[in-house]
Amino acid sequence: MNLVERVRNILLQPKTEWPKIAEEAATPQTLYLGYVAILAAIGPLAMLIRSGGMAIMAAVVQYVLALVVTFLLALIVDALATTFGGEKNFVQSLKLTAYSYTAAWIAGVFLIVPILGGIVGLLAAIYAWYTFYLGVPVLKKCPTNKALGYTIVVVISGILLGVVLAGFVVSMMIGGGVMGM
Repeated sequence: MNLVERVRNILLQPKTEWPKIAEEAATPQTLYLGYVAILAAIGPLAMLIRSGGMAIMAAVVQYVLALVVTFLLALIVDALATTFGGEKNFVQSLKLTAYSYTAAWIAGVFLIVPILGGIVGLLAAIYAWYTFYLGVPVLKKCPTNKALGYTIVVVISGILLGVVLAGFVVSMMIGGGVMGM
């Protein structure tokens, strides 16, 4: 499936798209090169456009963090699978994480207009969580009655991961070492 079709389907028909995604052969490399690396660039590119090219370092950091967070969150999703009655399978966890981020990555285009970027970004994040929730039973084979709990734990883990990584980046940028050490 091509990139545009996948984006459209995961945004507009996630319930019917997840079973197709579950059956597709993939590797971390194909997911990153064919999907994650492309869509994760939307927000940083929008930031560069808004700043007239002045925010190159911030855009690069945002892009690298998007790539790293996708991978680390997939590790968390996989580690939590058996806790919620699901199956451990890193590729399925990466698919779930990467495709769930679609709405947030596409919404990154609204960073060109700062006030829209914040509002649309929040709505897109909520929709991304909903998309994740729909995909958990399909990709992780988690019982439907445990999908909400699984989703909530992953969302909280993702927020905490973001805070820790942001702290690390800020600490490195101001020259204080890692977390003030």
